[in-house]
Amino acid sequence: MPIKLENVGIAVDDIDATVAFFTDLGLTVLGRDEVSGEWADTAVGLDGNHARIAMLQTPDGSGRLELFEYIHPDAIPTEPTLPNEIGMHRVAFSVDDIDEALAIAARHGCHPLRGVANYQDAYKLTYVPGPSGIIVMLAQDLTKG
Repeated sequence: MPIKLENVGIAVDDIDATVAFFTDLGLTVLGRDEVSGEWADTAVGLDGNHARIAMLQTPDGSGRLELFEYIHPDAIPTEPTLPNEIGMHRVAFSVDDIDEALAIAARHGCHPLRGVANYQDAYKLTYVPGPSGIIVMLAQDLTKG
């Protein structure tokens, strides 16, 4: 059976701020909607499910994020998963210029956890806590260009 990754879904506390962060980094909005009803309750497994959603895509079309902000039931804040904890850890993006990407993130009040690492002179990479605590890995391939 062929299988393909469709998207990664992330619940956020402010969909507009999160969309602005990711679009500034270069993703495009494919669509926005507000969803509710029996089909949404069934799909998600929550009675009375009501959410604002936005689907974003990388410029090359290979990756998508589905962001959702719950109207009902109330969203439950959590801490980001630590690197050694089981669970969703991060979303990773390749960027052409990590310094430019970090400047964009900084305009949203988002800064690296501990700086920028150099992996064997092949990659510069960093983890940035983004909106709603989403950990975003940014990586620049130093072997290109």
